[in-house]
Amino acid sequence: MSFINKEVADFAVQAYVNKDFKEVTKADLLGKWSVFFFYPADFTFVCPTELKDLAEKYAEFKAIGCEIYSVSCDSHFVHKAWADASDTIKAIEYPMLADPNHKLAKDFDVYIEEAGLSERGTFIINPEGKIVSYEVLAGNVGRNADELLRRVKALQFVAEHGDQVCPAKWQPGQATLKPGLDLIGTL
Repeated sequence: MSFINKEVADFAVQAYVNKDFKEVTKADLLGKWSVFFFYPADFTFVCPTELKDLAEKYAEFKAIGCEIYSVSCDSHFVHKAWADASDTIKAIEYPMLADPNHKLAKDFDVYIEEAGLSERGTFIINPEGKIVSYEVLAGNVGRNADELLRRVKALQFVAEHGDQVCPAKWQPGQATLKPGLDLIGTL
């Protein structure tokens, strides 16, 4: 089953952001691009390397109108405790969503029932609240914020220029393809 164009279900969760707790709902996603970045758990090994990588690119995501939401099955209190204990996590400015009842992980089909954790799932959500890209990786492989940022930019470009598509490794300013013209004879 594909998640492409699936609308994100209504939700309301607690988040740890800017040394405080706040509620995040589906309404917060609407009208802008968003990334849901599921990771297995706080106080682990690969997760902080990914979250740091995202934190270092956060200003670039914000500059293109995209909010980052990291998500784990931990509570918002555990997120705070992790930030209190780790300089790496303390530097994160994007919301860290708490999913202790596993609702988000189940809705996005990344919940590992026997472990009580989520897979490493990355979901790009358009301003209408629909998933337009996703990937799920094995728990022992970290992701790359540079590639995620490139992918968001490409999805934003094709959303604005519906008659064009972005080839592999496309970067803003590079040539695109027009279906029916550029692709003729190239398959």
